[in-house]
Amino acid sequence: MATSEELKQRIEAAIPGAAAQVSGADGQHFEAVVVAQQFEGLSRIAQHRLVYDVFEGELGSSIHALSLQTKAPVRTSS
Repeated sequence: MATSEELKQRIEAAIPGAAAQVSGADGQHFEAVVVAQQFEGLSRIAQHRLVYDVFEGELGSSIHALSLQTKAPVRTSS
């Protein structure tokens, strides 16, 4: 059974520079917020696809559901 921390670590390892917050109490249903520079300029669908690819073959089976919020970091002007 997967844990929130395991999913967080896998997302951050697969998407360089990503910061992920993952929650889920039952080991099968998870919610994640992922912020990554790599998302800049990508559609929301493309952003989600990058994250879902981390768990290819597991979604719908050992990981029943993964609800995502993705975004690129907010740029600050100097």
